[in-house]
Order: sequence, then C-alpha cells, then structure tokens
Amino acid sequence: MQKALPLLFLFVSLLFAAPNKIEIFAGSMQSQNGIVTLKDDIVVLYGEYILVAKEAKYNKNREILELFGGVKISSKEKYKILGNYAKLNLKDKKRIFEPFYMLDMRSKVWLNGDKGCDEKGYINISKGVISGCNPKDPLWQIEFSSSDYNKKTKWLNLYNTVLYIYDIPVLYTPYFGYSLDTTRRTGLLTPSFGYSSNEGIYFEQPFYIAEQNWWDMEFKPQIRTNRGRGIYGSFRFVDSKYSKGKLNFGYFKEKDTYFQENNLANQKHYGVDFHYTNTNVFKSFFDFNTDTQSVLYIDTTNMNDVDYINLATNDSSKNITSSQTISRANLFFNSDKNYLATYLKYYVDLNKASNANTIQQLPSLQYHRYLDTLLQDHLLYNFDIKSTYLYRKEGTTAIQTDLSIPIKLQTSLFNEYLNISLDAYNYAQYSKFQNDPTISSKNFQNGYYLRNYDQLSLSTQLTKPYSNFVHTIGFSSSYIKKGGEQSSGFYKENKDIDCKDPNNSEECSFYKLSGVQEALMVDFNQYLFNSKGKEILYHRLSDIITDPGKGNSSVGELESELNLALTDHISYYNDSLYNFTYHLFSKQFNKISFNGYGLNIALSHFYKKNFTSSTKTSYATSSIQYRYNNHYSYKAIYDYDLELKVKKRAEVGFLYQKRCWNFGLRYAENNRPILTKDQKASSVYDRYIYFTIVLKPIMKPTASDFFGLRLPKTLRN
Repeated sequence: MQKALPLLFLFVSLLFAAPNKIEIFAGSMQSQNGIVTLKDDIVVLYGEYILVAKEAKYNKNREILELFGGVKISSKEKYKILGNYAKLNLKDKKRIFEPFYMLDMRSKVWLNGDKGCDEKGYINISKGVISGCNPKDPLWQIEFSSSDYNKKTKWLNLYNTVLYIYDIPVLYTPYFGYSLDTTRRTGLLTPSFGYSSNEGIYFEQPFYIAEQNWWDMEFKPQIRTNRGRGIYGSFRFVDSKYSKGKLNFGYFKEKDTYFQENNLANQKHYGVDFHYTNTNVFKSFFDFNTDTQSVLYIDTTNMNDVDYINLATNDSSKNITSSQTISRANLFFNSDKNYLATYLKYYVDLNKASNANTIQQLPSLQYHRYLDTLLQDHLLYNFDIKSTYLYRKEGTTAIQTDLSIPIKLQTSLFNEYLNISLDAYNYAQYSKFQNDPTISSKNFQNGYYLRNYDQLSLSTQLTKPYSNFVHTIGFSSSYIKKGGEQSSGFYKENKDIDCKDPNNSEECSFYKLSGVQEALMVDFNQYLFNSKGKEILYHRLSDIITDPGKGNSSVGELESELNLALTDHISYYNDSLYNFTYHLFSKQFNKISFNGYGLNIALSHFYKKNFTSSTKTSYATSSIQYRYNNHYSYKAIYDYDLELKVKKRAEVGFLYQKRCWNFGLRYAENNRPILTKDQKASSVYDRYIYFTIVLKPIMKPTASDFFGLRLPKTLRN
C-alpha cells in the first residue's frame, strides 16, 4: 500500500517533464494570431498521457496550453487527475492545475488541493486534503494548509496538518513529513505512545537511517515520565550474498525515586546482542570455490539484568525473558566425508550477582568422520573426537577430550522382513585440570576414562494398503551388553559420586558421565494414512528394562506418544511417561486443536513430577483466534500455572481491518521476572490496554501497537 503515494507524484513529475511535442484532437478548431481555440471533445496526447477537456487554447508562440471544463488526465488507466482548469507552459516548464485532484485507480489514494503548481523541481499544493479512503465519505483524512514535494528526493512536506477520523479532529501538528519513495531512506518512523499510573507517559520515536543499500540503523529513544529514559537501537547489514548480521543494543536509566521505591537491583539497565550468519565462509573471506559447506553462526547476548529486555518495548507480553542467557558462536566445515567445527558457549545467570564461577565452553573443537562402509555395506563405522576448554574466571578449569569410535555390522534376513545389527561402542574421555587453590581446597587429578559396550538390534517394518487408508507398523528391540571399563585419576576417585548431593557440585561440574547398564529396549510405532496420503494417526510406545533376567532388574518409564487427526479440523496430541515403580505418570503433555472455518482453538496442559525431590510442574495454556470475515478478527489467550496457582498470561482483543485503515483493541496481562537488590527473582504483573491504529498507506501495519495504557501493576515474590 505504501507504493500508492509515490506513484501519484511520479505521474505528476513525468507529466511536467514530458517532451514539448503535443498532439491535439478536437471537434472544432479556430486559429487566430498564433492562438488555437479548440472545442467539442478535446483530446490531447502529451507524451504517454491523455488529457481530456471541454475546451482548450494553445498559444503556439508562448507554448502555453490551457484546458477548461471537466479536465481529466490519465495514464494507461492507472491514474486520473481531475479539475476545471489546467495550464501547461512548455517553454519555462511551469505547470498549473486548479483545483488539483489526483486519484490512483489501483490503490484509491487521492490528494485534493485548491491549486497545484510545479516549478524548479518542486510541486507546491495549496490548502488540500490527502487520504486513502473513499473520497465521498473518508473514514480518515489529513487536511493541510500547504504542501510541497521534492521530485528529486521524493519527500512530501505537509504544513499545519489536522488528522480527522470521520469529521472529528483528533490530532494537530504544525508539520508532517513523509517519504513517498519505495526504497529505504533516512527518516522518522511511526511513534508509539502509552500511559501507566506507575511509570507515567510513555513515548517512543524511532529514527531510521539508510544511507547505503547494504546497511541500515534504527534508534528508538524512549521516555517514561515517572520512571526514566533510555534508548534502544539496531544495526543491520548484509556484507555478502551469503551473509547478514544484526546488532541490537539498549540503555535505560531509572529515576532515583522509582529505583528506590521498587527496590530494583540496578538503576541502569543495558545490554547488547549480536546475530550473524554466513553460509559460505570460504567464499566470502578467501574467495575459495569448493563444493563443501562452510558456515559461521554467531548469537551473542550480554545484559546486566532482565529489565534490559522488559524495557525494550511498551508491550512486555511480547518479550521472551529468561533467568539465563547463552551466547554461542559456531564455525564448521562440512564435506561428504569429514566435518570439522569449533563452538563457543558463554552462560550468564541473571539471578547471580557475579558469574565468575560459571563454567564456560571456550572453545570446543570437533572432528567427525562420517559413516563409511565396508564388506558391501554390511560393516559401518565412523570416528568422532571433541575437545572442550571448560573455563571460568574463578575456580578450577579443565580441558576435556572425548573420543568415540562406533562400529556396526548389519544385514537383513527373510527377504528383508527382519533387519539385524550388532554395534560396538568404544568411548574415551580425558581431563586435564588447572586447580585454583585460592577458591577451592579440592585438588583434582588428571585422568582418563575408557569403556566399551555392545548393542544387538532387531527391527522390522510392515505396510499394508486398504481401500481407504494405508497402515504401517514397526517394531524394534535392542539389547545392550555392558563391556569393559577403566579409569584413573579424577574418574577413579569419583567413580561412585552422587551428583544429587549439593556437596558434590564442584566435582559434578566436570563429571558428566552416565553409567551403562545391561538393558533391553523395545519400541513400537504405527502410522495410518488416508487415501490422499495425509497422516491421520501416529503412535509410538517405548520402554527399557535394565539388568533383565537378574534379581535387581527394573522396568523404566514407559513412553507413549500419540498424534491423532480426529477430523479434518480437530487434532489431538499426547506425550506421556508412566513410572511402574510409583504407578503414576511422571510426565504428561496433552494438546487438542481445532483449525477450520476461520476458527483456531488450542488447549494444552503440561504435567511433570520428580518423585525424588517431590517437586511438580503443572501448566495450562489456551488460545482462540476467530476471523469473522475479511474485516473482523478476534483472539484470546490464557496461561495458568496450576501448581503455583499463578496466572502467567492473559490477553483478549480484536482487530478491524479495511483497505484504508486498521483499528485494534486488546487487553493483556503478563507475569514478567525482575531482579531486586537482594538478588531474589521476583515477578510483576503487567496489565495493559493496547490500541492499534494504522492509516494506510502512510502508516505500515507492524507488530507494534500505536498506544499502550498500563494499568496499576502487582508485585509477586
């Protein structure tokens, strides 16, 4: 929709700059003293444009064409200009049209003025109206006392503007500027407003910078009159056809009174995050052509607390907040046979005053040899080695190296009805420590850990077509046989360590090995497809029996996963874990959805119980969206923590959309985390009323709301 206005003025510019050649057709014509008078169905061909009027006069000496009565100008049925009088001076290239009315037939955007004049690269329009609605009864229109348009920069200036919704004036501004260019350019973006009894008036005015086609920037200064002020921004760039990046940053300073009254941990909130992807590193940096794949991925985040995220916008319900952030950078090289990579991970716990003792992975180096075959594809093997530097500023650090060499022997029997394989898993880990006696009295010894185990697997899959559907079933069973094991140093000392004991947290930061037990694993799955190939049923059952045939054997948790299309519009999903020891479900996730007839409903519940610590999680979510017609749509969201008896999120609203405007209203509640001085994580109920107003095409529909009203909030510890 934003293309409409630029095209209207582009038409005027082309009209005024057209060649001097002119062709005139009329029912009657008289010529006297160099003045040609034309009447009866005047048609003028002026470049690629057609002009129609009741009467016309053309002064051949002065090169002035005047049109009178019912003047119309059109171009390929896309544009139409109407008026009673037009004067085109082809000699000094000054053009006058009065009254000035222009209509874009495609988008129905129009501009009306008392007089339009083009001279010296500017089009000046006096006292007019612009709108994108029906001109007979426009829902919105902007009146202005004068206007000028720079044909070179394609910038429109309106002076003393008044915005009307129907006949009601709602906003006055002495100046309104707008770019009529479809290309990116520097300028102001749509502002956001809000009000909160606690934070006062909220105002954000984004400013956009686009001086070159490979980068742009956006600054979003904001003020909350009772709370403070700050600025957020972003820098986006495309440095090659394979790569792009984005840098986000922000800073906000609390007022002294708000900072003290709310017992916040920090008076200043700041942060930065950087995202970059390059899908062909060798080609971009070294101009090296190869059939291999080389990718660089960076996703880093650094902030001093979660309010850096909470204050980024006026709608906290759209912010995803977490008590822990992870920054990562991955670089890998991939070919048909080999995979070489390096990874970096940096963790920040926002609930901690300091992350000096948090273990970081800086970096990890990995080499992987892809699966290769011998003996006519009956013998398969691969190789993987990975070394990680576990670093932290305070405390013991280590370099851990993992080596894995699995070997598989496979074949099929009974005309491929039965698949059988024997896997030999060989694994080793070595750790080299650098102890810090100033932080911990524990002294970890360098050591290695070696083990191997075997796995025998049987599997089959059968498919049978019926008249209206196809049924597929699969069954697999694997037996794990424990092999040899050897260790030294750190691994020998902590062989039987209990990582559930908090006193062993230091050792367990480096001891991540899980034991291998003799076990029998079984898995069953089935599918149903209708005659059109659409999946209507997926069901999977899996379980594990440890130490089978022995006195201490035990049955693991039975997992059941079900995805069922009840009808063309209703679906049901379930994922459950059943514990045979306690005869209870340890995990259940249920979701039922309806999608059809403009209605989308989703209800879900997640339940998880830890029998060791007796902790439970019970969380319910619900959402409904309904599109009544092309104009009206409604939605509602409600999320509730059943265990904590806390409402996590609630929202209800509607959106009305028409060709020339959008209007929306929604009420939202969000339970967001904050950090207080005592380093305790608390939460705040934010309650908002949001208004969405989009005047097309001068405003573009976005995810942001035009105005937000924050209601009094509630603090929850």
